[in-house]
Amino acid sequence: MTTTPPTPPPMPSVPPASCAPPLPSDTDAAAFVAALRRLKAWSGLSYRQLERRAERAGHVLPYSTAASLLGRDRLPRKELVVAFVEACGVGEPETRAWVAARNAIACGPLPQATQPRPARPRQSQQPQRHVRPQSTHGQQRPRRTSRSRRTRAATAVLLVALLTGAATQGAFTQNEEVHETRTSSAVPG
Repeated sequence: MTTTPPTPPPMPSVPPASCAPPLPSDTDAAAFVAALRRLKAWSGLSYRQLERRAERAGHVLPYSTAASLLGRDRLPRKELVVAFVEACGVGEPETRAWVAARNAIACGPLPQATQPRPARPRQSQQPQRHVRPQSTHGQQRPRRTSRSRRTRAATAVLLVALLTGAATQGAFTQNEEVHETRTSSAVPG
């Protein structure tokens, strides 16, 4: 006598209503993605099931993208958040909350009320000499170089040289060279 193993009950397509979905975190990208992981666990769906549900809802969410989304601590794009959250089975108000939390992280903290900047003291008309501060304990402080200024100057010189060479070669002209081709045609006589 052979017995077949019991089949597990079918998984519900939507989590039970008695269990509320996790809320989004708007503190930072890592916390937001951790909240998305909790949402996936709450949904009980596989990545393939999420892909199919997103497709039915009119979104594009490949299973590999969903897995990558949850495997990193970077903030996902808004479109991916919408597709993922809706595929997990939350309603429109919750989806808006997830998007708002994502946007809050992406835009950074709201600026405080702007306060006027203190006025800068006027610089005198005479140039000031730069006095190098003395180091403590007999050590010399490293001299600061303006690498970025030198880098920009070198880049500008290189760019001018390249553009001059290209202009000399005629790269910026729209005239095409026309070569005259002579053919002899024999006219039957």
